Amino acid sequence: MDARLNLFGNPAAAKFFRYINSAGKVIGDSTLPAATQELVKIRASQINGCGFCTDMHTKDAAHAGETSIRLNLVAAWREAKVFTDAERAALELTEQGTRIADAAGGVTDEAWANAAKHYDEDQLAALACLIALINAYNRVNVIVQQPAGDYQPGQFG
Repeated sequence: MDARLNLFGNPAAAKFFRYINSAGKVIGDSTLPAATQELVKIRASQINGCGFCTDMHTKDAAHAGETSIRLNLVAAWREAKVFTDAERAALELTEQGTRIADAAGGVTDEAWANAAKHYDEDQLAALACLIALINAYNRVNVIVQQPAGDYQPGQFG
């Protein structure tokens, strides 16, 4: 399977990714726990059907020491006992923030308040921005049908 467009060789796409990758670095450098960041990226990517991002972030998380049990249970986090209350709050916010079009009310006050119990204001800002950012990556990759499976941890530096 080939992508509809070579995002890695197109000058306009390269410029776009340079800017949003800079935004990603700001979030990556935040105090939002790295493990939580990867869980959020994985869950949004699963919901959006982005194989490329799901492949990338599960491999990056495993490379950083995440367990296979937790990675295998991200999609079923509600029934899994392996996530902290803070991670569960972040995953709930991720699901609601990713499925905005599916829910007339958007993100509920309850989901936000639950996340706010576990994360300070800077972490909440990073979390909200991360959810928006991974959704942007997912959408570009789904639109061009970016193939999955070949990613190697650290491939993009």
